[in-house]
Amino acid sequence: MYKAKIAGVGKYVPPKVLTNFDLEKMVDTSDEWIVTRTGIKERHIATEGESTSTMAAKAAEEAIKRAGISKEDIEMVIVATFTPDMIMPSTACIVQDILKIPSPGAIDVEAACSGFLYALSMANAYVVSGMYKNVLVIGAETISRFVDWNDRSTCVLFGDGAGAVVVSRANENEASEFIGFKLLGDGSYKDMLCVEGGGALRPASISTVENKQHYLKMNGNSTFKVAVRTMADMLESILKEHNISIDKVKYLIPHQANIRIISAVAERLNLPMERVIVNIEKYANTSAATIPIALEEAVMDGRIKRGDLIAMVAFGGGFTSAAGLMIY
Repeated sequence: MYKAKIAGVGKYVPPKVLTNFDLEKMVDTSDEWIVTRTGIKERHIATEGESTSTMAAKAAEEAIKRAGISKEDIEMVIVATFTPDMIMPSTACIVQDILKIPSPGAIDVEAACSGFLYALSMANAYVVSGMYKNVLVIGAETISRFVDWNDRSTCVLFGDGAGAVVVSRANENEASEFIGFKLLGDGSYKDMLCVEGGGALRPASISTVENKQHYLKMNGNSTFKVAVRTMADMLESILKEHNISIDKVKYLIPHQANIRIISAVAERLNLPMERVIVNIEKYANTSAATIPIALEEAVMDGRIKRGDLIAMVAFGGGFTSAAGLMIY
């Protein structure tokens, strides 16, 4: 058995920024209302020619370069997304073609906002087992194209972007490693956060378009309550499982869905907010991309250093949830 580590990080967000003041001109909302209830001030929006695959590829190029390896060294590409370029082929295959990575495995993971941690756990398993030495993991979303811009309850919440990491085999004398992951799914909540149209159950038709079933729908209040409880439970469970005190965690990187959710989870764990990585004010909820984007920023600005114990937790449509512990 081997150890796996994050060898390189990268991110990409579109240059177009949509502020809360811009949204005030589009729907019945206000900057004060959005900031107070969500913590979001602006979000990045993909423009013509940009898609989940193009953003994923740009984030991946950064991560590969910072890992100090070549594209030829990548043996597996995993893209976590619920907004793929198309149903088939996978966005991972399209990314492979954009980057011209020779002959890797390529697969998409659809676990909504928990997708990056699901994909990261898979990459860890590949490397720890000895199957691969270098796995590219990307969380990327173009949510703006699945949002009803007339629905003020959802359109203010989301943004576009991509974050990537290279998971590589660690040397025996390195402290860096993944300690463990915890993954859960509960389909009984499937109708609370979903995109109903476009799948095999409700294929695209005049009816699905007229009924706006290709847009993201969410029961906000109910989702909020379940998210707080589930994310806190997941963190408490994985810390207990590995006999680690929250005091030993240098930083928590939570899914960036809502500042009130993040604050409530931190409060339940008695974790000061200065030890929680938060960037929701700049990017809004980018689903599977939130954790890798936050990780990239914290690594590149020096907050997260080699040897730091990092906790990660996410919650998303499905409902899915995931938690992870690593020594960066």
